[in-house]
Amino acid sequence: MTLLEPHNLPFAAAIILLIFVALAQVIGMGDLFDGVDVDADMNVDAAEGLNPADANGVISTALSLFGIGRVPFLIWFAMLLFLFAGTGVAIQQMTIAATGSPLPMLLAAIGAGAAAFPLNGMVARPLERFLPADETSAVGLGSLVRRDAVIQVGTARPGSPARSKVLDMHGHPHFVMVEPHDPGAELTEGETVLLVRREGETFYAVQYENPLLGLD
Repeated sequence: MTLLEPHNLPFAAAIILLIFVALAQVIGMGDLFDGVDVDADMNVDAAEGLNPADANGVISTALSLFGIGRVPFLIWFAMLLFLFAGTGVAIQQMTIAATGSPLPMLLAAIGAGAAAFPLNGMVARPLERFLPADETSAVGLGSLVRRDAVIQVGTARPGSPARSKVLDMHGHPHFVMVEPHDPGAELTEGETVLLVRREGETFYAVQYENPLLGLD
């Protein structure tokens, strides 16, 4: 197969990564990408040679050109991988047809990357009308505290968290690991609990009859 030729290895790697991203989304690991929020209005006060207002405008224009922030990051990244692979293979095929031999792998990868970013922006801009943008929908894990969660798999005990589902402020689901806040408590599968704190990647929850719920 053409994609498996040595000169196409960067593009084969991009397709493999694309498959991994798709599988991760299917089996519920898409939350690995939560918190990846590219804001087109990022702070660039330190940009050399530009005042803050001008620098912000330049960076925002560049990000918009590449489609960053116009669609959810996972969709943007998947499209970029696909376009990088497709463009790279096309470049190598045309070069072989014209000269009889492919470009060096690194040179082809640089060319494909240079083409894929603006092409991705061209594709992302029409999609923006139909999909929520990252800057309005992405949330950090910390914002999930004080929200309801449903224990999905197993029983949560101290030191033994259970996989749980929680909806963020936009109604998007997140799958997190939850332990009881109270020593000795158990949170059973199917039970709705309240997330009261977070330590690293683990959340701690209380049952609804817990007296903590009476505290502000």
